[in-house]
Formats: sequence, structure tokens, C-alpha cells
Amino acid sequence: VRVDNDHDLLCELIGIFKEEFPRLLLSLQQFVVCGDMKNVEATSHALKGMLSGLSVTHATSTASRLEQMAHDGNTSGLTEALALFESEVADLLPELDAYTEEAKP
Repeated sequence: VRVDNDHDLLCELIGIFKEEFPRLLLSLQQFVVCGDMKNVEATSHALKGMLSGLSVTHATSTASRLEQMAHDGNTSGLTEALALFESEVADLLPELDAYTEEAKP
């Protein structure tokens, strides 16, 4: 994360991420199930930005792929791409919790 070694700012950003990420992930899952490509695209874009800000490169790339698939109206493989995304972010929140605990003075 590009915060110039400002651990307080990083912890604040992680806190915002931890609050917003589960809600967005749940929304993305629901939009994929319903085939709501417009909202799959928008939600994937939001997740891509959040993950990019934390330098979570693999998941950022997969979110970008989901966004592009939705933009193109490509439903073939969308469920599989979502499953890959879910596996890439599965350990993210515990890792962020561990980091914020280590960063405490």
C-alpha cells in the first residue's frame, strides 16, 4: 500500500476495507447468481479498486477479469471466475487482522 510508512493511515484504510469488502463480495455473489451483468461490472470495479489500493495483485486481476466479462456480457465462465476470486480473497481478512495487530504500538 502506498501510504509512505504511515501505519495509522494504513490501519485506517484496512478498517474501511474490512467494513466494506464483505458487503461488496456478498453483492457480487448475488449479482452473478441473478445474471445482473451491469451490477457485476460495477461491483467488480469497486472491488478491483479496493484491492489495488492494498496491492492485492492476484485478486485485483481476477476482479478486473470479472469486470471485463460482465462488460462484454460474457456469462460463460463467470461462476468459475467468481469462485477463483473467492479463493484468492478467502484468507485476506484474517491476514489484514494479523497485520493490524502487529502494527499496533
